[in-house]
Amino acid sequence: MGDALLKPEKDFTKDADKLIPEAEALAKTDVQGAIDKLLVLEKQSRQASDLATTSRLLIAIVTISKNAGDWALLNDQVLLLSKKHAQLKQATTRMVQQVMKFLDDTPNLDVKLSVIETLRTVTEGKIFVEVERARVTRILSNIKKTQGDLNAAADILCELQVETFGSMTRREKTEFILEQVSLCIERGDWTQASILIRKINKRYFNRKPKKSAEEIEKLKQQAEEREKTRGPDEAPMEVDDDVTDLKLRYYDQQITLANHDYKYLEVCKHYREVLDTEAVENNPEHLRASLARIVYYIVLSPYDNEQSDLLHRIQQDARLSQVPEEARLVKLFTIPELMRWPMVAEQFGPHLCGTDVFDAQTQQSSENQANRRWQDLRKRVIEHNVRVVAKYYTRIQMGRLTQLLDLTEEETEKYISELVTLKTIYAKIDRPARLVNFAKPRDADDVLNEWSSDMKSLLGHLERIDHLITKEEMMARILPTRGKETKAR
Repeated sequence: MGDALLKPEKDFTKDADKLIPEAEALAKTDVQGAIDKLLVLEKQSRQASDLATTSRLLIAIVTISKNAGDWALLNDQVLLLSKKHAQLKQATTRMVQQVMKFLDDTPNLDVKLSVIETLRTVTEGKIFVEVERARVTRILSNIKKTQGDLNAAADILCELQVETFGSMTRREKTEFILEQVSLCIERGDWTQASILIRKINKRYFNRKPKKSAEEIEKLKQQAEEREKTRGPDEAPMEVDDDVTDLKLRYYDQQITLANHDYKYLEVCKHYREVLDTEAVENNPEHLRASLARIVYYIVLSPYDNEQSDLLHRIQQDARLSQVPEEARLVKLFTIPELMRWPMVAEQFGPHLCGTDVFDAQTQQSSENQANRRWQDLRKRVIEHNVRVVAKYYTRIQMGRLTQLLDLTEEETEKYISELVTLKTIYAKIDRPARLVNFAKPRDADDVLNEWSSDMKSLLGHLERIDHLITKEEMMARILPTRGKETKAR
């Protein structure tokens, strides 16, 4: 049961109104004496379940310690007050929130770290201060990151399971998870980053604010006011504001993760989500950049039914006219015609290598992603050409095939073997005869079904012909009779 539901046995408001100013005045000469006076009343109000007065007294005690500049005393009092018997949850929450405001006033980093550690100790394992613990932990993580200790920063922040926090707004949860993913990516922990980012539901980014900017700002102020008095059992006030910034951060991280594993089709899909964002659609420069990357990654994707379908839908997008070079490249992949790699490299190479996707300056390294993507583009062009040849030829000489593909015999065999393994095409290579057979043999059932279909069609034609012949014979018998009747008249 929350503290807000407990009815106070006695109201100590008047006593607190009188005592707190006296204690503040005494604190100028005797800090410990002032705190001791407040602790007496704090015990009485706490035992009487007077939440308002207990909260005021706790805040007054930590404020006096802070104003005195005695940060060690502040830490001791926070620990002591939080451990008091039957301490009210909301009073502890408000004390922690007040001490968090003091973090910016700490004289040096060591003091700030000691206060943070105290707050983390007080809030550990307590659901009613889970949000405060998360925020303090985030501050500590940022400090560690600033100091260059990236591993410690990631470990500290990633220990928080914010997706289970019922008292945290959805926007803040998303921000926390995105920051966790960002730290994991920076330190190269790709597996952990992939696990964490799955905790975010993409449908959250599809919502659009139904209120104006002024109304949203008012709601934010109301949410901040309510947060100060919200009980531990109450849900936070959600503000239906714009989440475009979170959406762009989320898909930027998704693109980074997919690029690391060379999942080009996933990258293309993520860029399409970015393209459908209103902020990107209204920015011509970002729109063209997103369109170009969508084209690059769809043509880099290995061929399958999904890739082919998405490729044709992208090619039909009217906005593609804003990137004419990329539109030409897509068209080459959608028509069943050969495109020689030397021609592609000559026509599109200078333009493509000027982008960050196929950066020519970094292609010298064999382990570089830009170099890998350039090689994958050549591979996709060759695979397209193999599919085109398989479509128009049932049998072809190996010499002629290598000439069409601009490859050696070894490379030609390798690409054909890969496509056969992926079941993209059917092919058999007869090395002694130097022949490649693309005609897929049919089993007995297929041949029998085709013969049955042909026989059915033939019988249908015969029946139709018989009907027409019978009709002509009947007409031939009727016409002479009509002629005799006419002469008799």
